[in-house]
Amino acid sequence: MIMAVRVANTCSIVCSATSPPLAAFQCRFYHFRTLQFRLHSKSRFRLPILWSKQQFLSHASFRSCSVHSLVDSVMEELKTMRKRKRVYAKVGLSGGELFVNKLENRVLQKGLLLEFKKDSDRILLAVAERPDGKKNWIVSDQNGVSCSIKPQQITFIVPGVENFDHSGISQFLQKAQDNLDPALLEFAWVELLEKNKSVSVEELAEMIFGSAEPLESYCAHLLLSKDEIYFSVLAAKGSRSIYAPRSTAQVEELLCRKLAKEAAEKELQEFVQQLMSAKAMPAHAKPLKSSWMVDEKVRHKIESLEAYAIDACKDDDRKKIAGMILKAMGLAKTASSAVNLLIDIGYFPVHVNLEVLKFNIYTDHSEEIISAAESHMIDSCDEDELNRKDLTHLKVYAIDVDEADELDDALSATRLQDGRIKVYIHVADPTRYVEPGSILDKEAMKRGTSVFLSTATYPMFPEKLAMQGMSLKQGEVCNVVTVSVVLHSDGSIAEYSVDNSIIKPTYMLTYESATELLHLNLEEESELRLLAEAAALRFQWRLRQGAIDTATLETRIKVANPEDPEPVINLYVENQADPAMRLVSEMMILCGETIATYGSFNNIPLPYRGQPQSNIDVSAFAHLPEGPVRSSAIVKIMRAAEIDFRKPIRHGVLGLPGYVQFTSPIRRYLDLLAHYQLEGMASIVNMHTRVARKLSNSSLRYWIIEFLRRQPKNKRYSALILRFIKDRTAALLLVEVGLQASAWVSVGTQIGDEIEVQVEEAHPRDDVLYLKEAISL
Repeated sequence: MIMAVRVANTCSIVCSATSPPLAAFQCRFYHFRTLQFRLHSKSRFRLPILWSKQQFLSHASFRSCSVHSLVDSVMEELKTMRKRKRVYAKVGLSGGELFVNKLENRVLQKGLLLEFKKDSDRILLAVAERPDGKKNWIVSDQNGVSCSIKPQQITFIVPGVENFDHSGISQFLQKAQDNLDPALLEFAWVELLEKNKSVSVEELAEMIFGSAEPLESYCAHLLLSKDEIYFSVLAAKGSRSIYAPRSTAQVEELLCRKLAKEAAEKELQEFVQQLMSAKAMPAHAKPLKSSWMVDEKVRHKIESLEAYAIDACKDDDRKKIAGMILKAMGLAKTASSAVNLLIDIGYFPVHVNLEVLKFNIYTDHSEEIISAAESHMIDSCDEDELNRKDLTHLKVYAIDVDEADELDDALSATRLQDGRIKVYIHVADPTRYVEPGSILDKEAMKRGTSVFLSTATYPMFPEKLAMQGMSLKQGEVCNVVTVSVVLHSDGSIAEYSVDNSIIKPTYMLTYESATELLHLNLEEESELRLLAEAAALRFQWRLRQGAIDTATLETRIKVANPEDPEPVINLYVENQADPAMRLVSEMMILCGETIATYGSFNNIPLPYRGQPQSNIDVSAFAHLPEGPVRSSAIVKIMRAAEIDFRKPIRHGVLGLPGYVQFTSPIRRYLDLLAHYQLEGMASIVNMHTRVARKLSNSSLRYWIIEFLRRQPKNKRYSALILRFIKDRTAALLLVEVGLQASAWVSVGTQIGDEIEVQVEEAHPRDDVLYLKEAISL
């Protein structure tokens, strides 16, 4: 049966060329039956073997008397074919037919109408104008644009056309589009599959349109080139192709995929509409983050966007989904586009910390961990209670930043009868609550350290245990490990001891208040003056041992309401050479040296830290101003720190033969390891510690840049020139905010000079800060 369809006034009239005339089918008009459905084994979709009459009539407008009969006839014939097992999976050429003539390419010449691939997204019609070199041709396309194309760009040459006027391309194309009806391919597929026959474009045009004229041939080409269901390319040469009907099983599979694809596209469009709606809402009315988690399919899409935003797509599926969403929203397929979209819909806060998400930082403790912590606080007993030394008679100073949550060290000092100073470094003892290998210990090891950000603190231990159980509290008896040291007059260690003890902290001071007390030089605070004297002795002794003074400006920022678009930013800049900060740091260093000596003498494996130096000659930097400028230059050539559990290693920067971090067991797991006196696990914990340090630094930098962005445009800042990077581009230290940046500086300025700069641009999300020197006129 060869069908011919004439298109007239959008109504398709089907007639027969060789099979019985349409009248022969009239008798079967009343025998129309709905197609049987088959359950696809892979997809579980129920699909019709062929379109039902209703489906077909809804797709194209046919004259009912002919169409009903033809559809019934085709379906009955297909059913008969199946019964006779005449539907073959493999399609070949019938009657020994050869491809040679069918695949013969037309020689390209002026006036031919052709279709070519402009780029990956555009297929255009054009008229060949003239050769351009040996193989290329100049063509005029449907938009009136002339360009040179290569032979491999040509996808089809319309047969039967000569001297085509390019001004008629648009009209030709419109007529072709009007005549397209994909339903025609299904009927052609049925007949060609039955006859096990392949087809060329012209043959298909003759078959379904009753003519192989240029317009009909191009329509057939468009139908075949856009078809993804019924036909496949059997052979091709240049712009010519031979098509073969796919097997019934293949068509069913492809139809199933098509339905799934259409369902997914519909689902995507619905999700995009949700995004558009949320984006258009005012800030206070945007959906809560939890609302995107209710529906499983919506959650998968929003999580794909989130993973794309932080470069954490674990599979290509998530990356593909995120890319489709961004494209549908008209956005570039970039991580920053995904971030901005999630901010616009209210899923992310404006100042979302992407590093917290990227590094999968634990921001909360599980119910199991919290329950274990509370249980330990109630049931734990102090095994060292009878052996603890009572030091509650000492005046004890706990000095830290004003917003410190975990107070894990404090200081005392007395002067001995021989005039020497004895200092006490008291360190909170968490081992009463945490045993090696316990659930709390494993959780602490997994975290590695407390994470201190400008917006929040994520403690290593559950907050209640850390703050109420482990932390030192003013006026209360606290369990500690006390490292007591008697100093020689030159600052070296004369005697030491390490004891389990109890203390009763007298003062909880900030660095600012401790510095103020030192300046007041009050008689009743003689112990604080002794600590300052001991710190000065230790600092000078370390310098004589080759220590390097790296004191510089230290910045802290606390953001009160980080979820708000414009949160309050509190900025503090402190000089590490400040008396109180110097006092505390020297005592912590002294404690580290003492624990290293103690561990070495008793053959105890501890996390001994060292920093080997290549004999840095500090005098080589004597020409630089003391303070941040000199420190910056020295730090640039320092080597990375190392850890050894077998024996102490020299810490060149501190000027010590050995050093162990010991004074922060509530917030650093390696310090807790030192309390346990255990070996191993250092590499894992160190990795977590490095991540936390990087996270803290990036958070601090973000908020400093955000702080600068909000300041008046014409505001000036003092900046120290630390060094020259290239030509007149210098590394600067912004004194008011303690941030290093770079800018071009005028000729004549030198390292160590203080200049004034202004902020040109500040973009915290992109870590961009552009400064310019403010020249006074």
